[in-house]
Amino acid sequence: MMTDTKQQVLSFLEKCEELKSCKFIMATTKIKDLLKCIVNCPDLYRLFETVTKKFDYPNAKAECLITEESGAFDSSRVELPQTVGERLAFIFCLFVEFDRETLNFNDFLRQYFVEDGSYFASYRAFCNLIVKSLQECVLRIFEDDLETLPEGKPDSAVAELISALDISVSQEMQYVSDSSISEDDKENGLKILSELLKALKAGNENLIDALLCGYNYFILHTDCVSDGITELIQMIEAFEKKL
Repeated sequence: MMTDTKQQVLSFLEKCEELKSCKFIMATTKIKDLLKCIVNCPDLYRLFETVTKKFDYPNAKAECLITEESGAFDSSRVELPQTVGERLAFIFCLFVEFDRETLNFNDFLRQYFVEDGSYFASYRAFCNLIVKSLQECVLRIFEDDLETLPEGKPDSAVAELISALDISVSQEMQYVSDSSISEDDKENGLKILSELLKALKAGNENLIDALLCGYNYFILHTDCVSDGITELIQMIEAFEKKL
């Protein structure tokens, strides 16, 4: 059982990244791993115990899982609660339902995250809304525990570069997701980019270089070249000079 708060949060965020980057058929297994992480991390366990204590999940489901009539077909979507506490509670309870199989994950994707008809696109949309929101809420609550530099604040120039790289990599991922390449190639490209972003945030120069090399081969293999890839590489080179 982990006792260091920072270690707990970083482990949790890593599980979230694994959930975001896995194939959708592995999603329920990764959700189970995420829930186990919460149980094994005292600070996280107390957080989710607190936010769910008086949370009315059935009522939240009625408000957040919305289905409207739209011509001959119904249109469904998810609208997350506004407050951080209620949002954490809702996502946690939703994941528990997936884990207990009281709510079928594939059916949930098919109903609330209709994209281009593929599970792959639906799962990407699910991660971009649900998992990303979960990460952001936990980061907001524990941000003071994640400060690592002696002065308690990251270097502003590096922080700005990381923020810009986060946006640029996300745009590249969206380009790959929207491209006409095969579903397997899309998953491979998105996994490389997801790992690249983690390596950038960790400042792991050797891994950054290795993943860039891998993404270069991906581009050569698929001919999936975005307008922003040159600028992204230039930004990464500028970032590495500051490491």
